[in-house]
Amino acid sequence: MKIFTTLPTAQPPTTAEKLQAAAVELEAAFLAEMLKSSGLGKASESFGGGAGEDQFSSFLVQHQARALAASGGLGLSEILFQSMMEKTDADQF
Repeated sequence: MKIFTTLPTAQPPTTAEKLQAAAVELEAAFLAEMLKSSGLGKASESFGGGAGEDQFSSFLVQHQARALAASGGLGLSEILFQSMMEKTDADQF
């Protein structure tokens, strides 16, 4: 007895999905720089500090920035997305 199974193939992301992801990443990068400038990633003295803490605090800032951007952020990603979509639509004609 042979059993044939076909797995559903994943559809490649559309141009709009790729542009949306790029816009969110751009906003996350912007937010990460803003959070660093505000001093969010600086190690507090209560944990002892050190080089390791400084390095890992940057990961925390990046994660927080991505979370902010994914949940709507400042709305910058939507503006970037619309601008990129307009440019893409203009290039197609």
